[in-house]
Amino acid sequence: MFNIITNTIEKELFYKGDLILKYKINYPSIHTSKCKLLNFNIFNFNLAIEQEKYVTNTLFREAVQTYEYNLSNGYPIMVYELIYDYTITYNENNIISLYFDNYIFSGGAHGSTTRTSQNWNMLYGNQFTLDKLFPDNQNYLINILQNINNQIEENIQNGNGQYFDNYCKLVLENFNLQNFYILSDSLFAIYFQQYDIAPYSSGIPVFEINYK
Repeated sequence: MFNIITNTIEKELFYKGDLILKYKINYPSIHTSKCKLLNFNIFNFNLAIEQEKYVTNTLFREAVQTYEYNLSNGYPIMVYELIYDYTITYNENNIISLYFDNYIFSGGAHGSTTRTSQNWNMLYGNQFTLDKLFPDNQNYLINILQNINNQIEENIQNGNGQYFDNYCKLVLENFNLQNFYILSDSLFAIYFQQYDIAPYSSGIPVFEINYK
């Protein structure tokens, strides 16, 4: 197990004396001098810097435009917000698996969250793909899709969660090989983004699947 440290970049941005944007970016790192392990640190540091550049450039400009519009039309000041945070789902046997949720509020009834994930083999200092979990199963994609649809059918029958009527078609169209993370030595999770296969109220749909 690796000792993973949380690093934080946090700031409030003002325009004409008013707070219009705040952000908090959490990203992981490992205290190490080994080159292979440093790949993990460098990769996640660069992602955090990219997030901060997006906030201070693109999102700040949008917040300024909204501020000026609201001010000229007598509307209250709205504060934009970005929260970028991660969850470690597996940290054993030289494997680190984690996902990031990127929450952005830029007006409207609610904000939106986008999820990404990373799966690292720390022996080699690189990320691995979903097919590595199924070295002897060439039909693993078909099996995964069938498993997901079976879980959705069961959830609907049990009254757990809501899905769009054409979820079978949407699961196939929105399935992303990158959208997975490890939960245990025999279990992993596949996730879909908000609105991919279900309404906003269902959040980010996650399906746990055995691979051993």
